[in-house]
Amino acid sequence: MRRSGRGPRPADDHGRLTVDAELRGDVDEATDVDLDVADLHPAVDDPVLHSMNFLNEVAQRYPAAVSLAAGRPYEEFFDVADLHRHLETFRAHLADDLGYDPEQVRRTLLQYGRTKGIIHHLVARNLAVDEQLTVDPESIVVTVGCQEAMLLVLRALRAGPRDVLLALAPTYVGLTGAARLVDLPVRPVAGGPAGIDLAVLRAELRRARSEGLRPRACYVMPDFANPSGTSIDLADRRRLLDLAAAEDLLLIEDNPYGLFHADDARRVPTLKALDTRRRVVYLGSFAKTVLPGARVGYVVADQRVRDSDGTVGLLADQLAKIKSMVTVNTSAISQAVVGGALLAHGGSLVAANTRQRAVYARNLRHLVTGLRHRFPAPSPVRWTVPAGGFFAVLRVPFPVDDAVLRRSAERYGVLFTPMAHFYDDTAPVTALRLSISAVTCEQIDVGLDRLAALIADESARTASTPTVPA
Repeated sequence: MRRSGRGPRPADDHGRLTVDAELRGDVDEATDVDLDVADLHPAVDDPVLHSMNFLNEVAQRYPAAVSLAAGRPYEEFFDVADLHRHLETFRAHLADDLGYDPEQVRRTLLQYGRTKGIIHHLVARNLAVDEQLTVDPESIVVTVGCQEAMLLVLRALRAGPRDVLLALAPTYVGLTGAARLVDLPVRPVAGGPAGIDLAVLRAELRRARSEGLRPRACYVMPDFANPSGTSIDLADRRRLLDLAAAEDLLLIEDNPYGLFHADDARRVPTLKALDTRRRVVYLGSFAKTVLPGARVGYVVADQRVRDSDGTVGLLADQLAKIKSMVTVNTSAISQAVVGGALLAHGGSLVAANTRQRAVYARNLRHLVTGLRHRFPAPSPVRWTVPAGGFFAVLRVPFPVDDAVLRRSAERYGVLFTPMAHFYDDTAPVTALRLSISAVTCEQIDVGLDRLAALIADESARTASTPTVPA
């Protein structure tokens, strides 16, 4: 056994690892170890992977703080009784609609199952009802959350050291982390207030190719993106698809928030619904629309792939091969709960989430009104006003890192997410993300009062800190 003296992990320039080390309970004294992290895959010690654990655990560390950090769905409509009802609905579907005998029903629900999933036909029906999108059920792989769907797609696309992934920045940290795990470098593409700048995307594509790299895909979240809250309008969606076809580029569309528009305007079609040339690999999740604890997501991968023997199949078939070596299959019980929920609402999650959408729209309006009240012009504090979803971004006159978040939690009793977690570099970021999905209006008011006090004190502290000459 090797012995190594190990103190607290040093913080980076933004204090990120200091907070993470506290959450993990690191100690100062020398500790017996069997491996050094340097002996493991480099990704395990990457700040991006620390970020995901940190963001998941920080609310548990400070339970008394008002959390405007968590992008979790509203919990007041959760009911344990729904689990049993949905499970029975799906059991009846197997027996009555699909004609399964009792032994087949029992095996389907309780045994190892089909790698691609057992609710693929219901997912296809949901996409047809809610998104006016017709897909072959065989092009769907049901996954362990959307996170597995990302990992499968990136693992399949990363064929060699020249391969890179483009992603609109700021980018969901789970995507960046998954790319790290499969050694696929991510090259950020500045998004901007319109969600995408096509000229910048084209320039980044050509820059990468001029460097001898092969851009495999571009990751986009066109509806109420996490973390920015921005959306891409219909005209730009069509132009993006044209660009992808012209440049022979796949688009990985992630759509966890698309049902939660904050007004009564007609929803914009997804990229996949507009896609006539199989340019889009579509990632879906039931975490926000059915139940996060079920951990069920999916990927629609209808791209045609020529196999080594010359036969032509679907990209979904290749993803299923990878999945069989990662999770074997997605829990049949979890799929049954989700499938029962889909059946109970005629395949429509729009109908199933009427109450939730009203809560999110109300909370988003309340947040924006509260920000206007607490930071009237000419305040240096600025914020986005998303058209829906869970998130808004607040820009402040000082860098926001995990050290600031820790002070906020301990001294002011409010949590948020530093936007630095969503950029793949160490440059200071003077912004934070606020989430409205898992709180009440009363909690938003309390949280904003505390946040306003923090911002006033941090602004004064930053202004009084002398500048060190370069």
